[in-house]
Amino acid sequence: MAFEESWLAYVLGVVKKQHGEQIEATFDVEVLAPKLPFPRVTLEQAKEMLRESGHDSVPGPTHDLDPPSERALSALIKERHGHEFTFVTDYPTTVRPFYHMRHPDDQTLTRSFDLLWRGIELTTGAQREHRYEQLLAQAADKGVETDSIQYYLDFFRFGAPPHGGFGFGLTRLLMQLLGQENVREVTFLYRGPNRLEP
Repeated sequence: MAFEESWLAYVLGVVKKQHGEQIEATFDVEVLAPKLPFPRVTLEQAKEMLRESGHDSVPGPTHDLDPPSERALSALIKERHGHEFTFVTDYPTTVRPFYHMRHPDDQTLTRSFDLLWRGIELTTGAQREHRYEQLLAQAADKGVETDSIQYYLDFFRFGAPPHGGFGFGLTRLLMQLLGQENVREVTFLYRGPNRLEP
């Protein structure tokens, strides 16, 4: 999270400096370089904030935030902290893959996060489980058949360092940066769940 927020603040600062005027003239959007650090809330804290604000249909304790809840949470963070970015942390194992590391004090939670920007999820990330036996146990716990992914598990069989990562949505970043309604407006050849070829 520290790497990602620093990287994003740097990138958006450079974009503002080099292209801010053109973006504002073309899209009527001001590019803002975010302040550090980004606010961080646990998923449970996020749901409590939503309940207290009167948000309808807050997802249950073992569920992820739905898109209306992500938008409402982002609006609350903007109102309370003046920030457009928010890290939501500590997702339950029920909504995360088996390879996300679990909290040592609460095995029902993962050491994972989503990064929201203006109500849209840009990133899902986590510390990944690097211990082979623990990975096998978590796969079994989630009902994952390991025969077809043994090649992946073999990377950890003889030892792997602690590590983490995130998947970043570049088209989502561009969509939010340019104030567009859909990712189709910011990519040349859109690929999605129902479209592979033009």
